[in-house]
Amino acid sequence: MLALSRRKNEALIINNNVEITILEIKGEQVKIGIAAPKEVPIYRKEVYVQIQDANKAAVETDGMEALKKLLG
Repeated sequence: MLALSRRKNEALIINNNVEITILEIKGEQVKIGIAAPKEVPIYRKEVYVQIQDANKAAVETDGMEALKKLLG
């Protein structure tokens, strides 16, 4: 992991097309802005983990059983 220090209104550039800017610092909370192409998905980590867990559960589920439940 790369750890960098940034101040308000300073930015980072990732892969030439993603810019992360520090917008505001209040106590222990930091507000960031992210400018990236529309095709680059951006998720909070807890949401990303939920999506991954749901995808794993869907793969492990018996497809026919899930279809039967869906159709009643």
